[in-house]
Amino acid sequence: MLAKEYLLSGKKTFENVLAAGRFVQAESFGLCFLEREDGSKSKYGFIVSTKVSKEAVQRNRIKRALSEAVRFLTADIVAGYDVVFLAKQKATAMSTDNMMNEVRETLQKANLLK
Repeated sequence: MLAKEYLLSGKKTFENVLAAGRFVQAESFGLCFLEREDGSKSKYGFIVSTKVSKEAVQRNRIKRALSEAVRFLTADIVAGYDVVFLAKQKATAMSTDNMMNEVRETLQKANLLK
């Protein structure tokens, strides 16, 4: 589980990242990131709407898979960013391992890995 110090909180923070951030698309999720000026640890948020799945079990599984992928990569991710993952419907059919690989590839595409 991702530590609380790495999680984004507050509706305004999410809205700010989504409004002013840059997007990178993956097969099962979209990645929106915004650079902060402070240079502290990067923070992450996960959005899985009911449009992706009506079942809370599925939505929570997707959040856990994305969170676990980020947890494995926290040492390799550049500091000073707010990052929001927006799940797509294809994420419901993906295994956790595939999703973790896709997170790594997408973060590399966004130049967020060291």
